[in-house]
Amino acid sequence: MFNFIARWMGALVLLVATLALTLPATFAWIDTWTINPLLGVIMFGMGLTLSPHDFKVVLSRPRDILIGCLTQFTVMPLLALGLTWAFSLPQELAIGVILVGCCPGGTASNVITYLAKGDLALSVGMTAASTLLAPLLTPLLVWAMAGTMVHVDTLGMLLSIVYVVIAPIVCGLLCQRFLPLMTRRLTPVLPAFSSLVIALVVGIIVAHNADRLLTAGLLVVAVVVLHNLLGLTIGFTIGRLLRLQKPKCVALSIEVGMQNSGLASSLAVLHFAAYPLATIPGAVFSVWHNISGALVARLYSTLSLRRHNR
Repeated sequence: MFNFIARWMGALVLLVATLALTLPATFAWIDTWTINPLLGVIMFGMGLTLSPHDFKVVLSRPRDILIGCLTQFTVMPLLALGLTWAFSLPQELAIGVILVGCCPGGTASNVITYLAKGDLALSVGMTAASTLLAPLLTPLLVWAMAGTMVHVDTLGMLLSIVYVVIAPIVCGLLCQRFLPLMTRRLTPVLPAFSSLVIALVVGIIVAHNADRLLTAGLLVVAVVVLHNLLGLTIGFTIGRLLRLQKPKCVALSIEVGMQNSGLASSLAVLHFAAYPLATIPGAVFSVWHNISGALVARLYSTLSLRRHNR
């Protein structure tokens, strides 16, 4: 059952998002302040699954991790900025798209990489590295790209990311160190549990922004879909140009294309409350990248199986 939930995460997220959009009352009773604790729960789960080996991967494969992080924090922010210009997005939506582009890799990327038969160790290492860099790089990138449009509280954003992302991961690592038996029992169900929590976060975000989502219409959907698909494609292409092995290219593609869009929506709520539409791109990205991730995982795994059978 847990494997089934993890494998069909994209369908689950789409179902929850559709329900939240058509019947907002289903999730609107849950206040938006719960998004941060829920993201913290996901990050805590990530801390439980990280091991000293994962950090050794970061240290033993610095070239791969460096390529991943450089690609993550250049391609997606620049794509975000380019798309806001190309589509002449209103200021509020532009802020939201830039926030998504400047966030670290998505929390579901490791599950998707596993299903896609990519380099899981590299994926976990990249997620850990980009997440640890996010408190510094995300606020600075948002300031650099959106600072001319609005006031950006870089210190406040840094502290928010520390509270929501870094602190729960550290707590998870401490539990793993001092409560190993409990950790071993929880680890098999964590991908499914994370999938359910991600779906709940999406439901809350969509329900509270249902009217705005319907108003923003196809424009924001088109920008978000392009942002994600271009990130997936460019990530894989950069891996091929650098002559990385196929599993590494798959991991790079998924890590670059999938953003922590729940964090983007949370930052929009906390630091750009005067611009309510800034939460919309993160909400749409949360739905779409889980769907595209599931489809890409199936595509990559099918291609990998064909190569293996040759």
